[in-house]
Amino acid sequence: MPSITQFKDLSISFTRNKITNDLLVKKEDAAVKQAVINILMTKKGERLFDSEYGSDVPTYLFDQLDYGTSGNIEAAIKQCLITYEPRIRIREIEVLPDFDQNGFEVHLAFVIMGRDDLPPFEIEFFLSRTR
Repeated sequence: MPSITQFKDLSISFTRNKITNDLLVKKEDAAVKQAVINILMTKKGERLFDSEYGSDVPTYLFDQLDYGTSGNIEAAIKQCLITYEPRIRIREIEVLPDFDQNGFEVHLAFVIMGRDDLPPFEIEFFLSRTR
C-alpha cells in the first residue's frame, strides 16, 4: 500500500480554534493552494532574510496590458513555483489580458506531488494593479 504525504500549514487568517485556542491550520490541498497564492503575491525582497523569495508578478502589473506582459507573468509564475513550491508539478499556466477590467486572468492547473489519489487542482484568479 503506497504511503500518502500529508500537508499542514498555518492559516493566514491567524484566527484561533474556539475549543483548543490553537491557531487554525489548513490541511492537504487547501494548504498547498494557500502557499501557491502567497508565493505569487509576495514581491521579491519583501521577505526578511531571503531577498530572492517571491515572484516578479506584482511588478508586471504596472506594465502595458498586452499579450507580451501576459507571457512575462506566465514565465514569472512558472519560475517562482518551480523554485519555491516543490509540493506541486505544474500542468498548465494560462495568463490572458482582460482589457475591459484592466488586469490579467490567470488559470493555473497543477498536481500535488506524492498524492496520486487526488485529481489535478485548478486555481483561477484575477491580477490587477492597486494604488
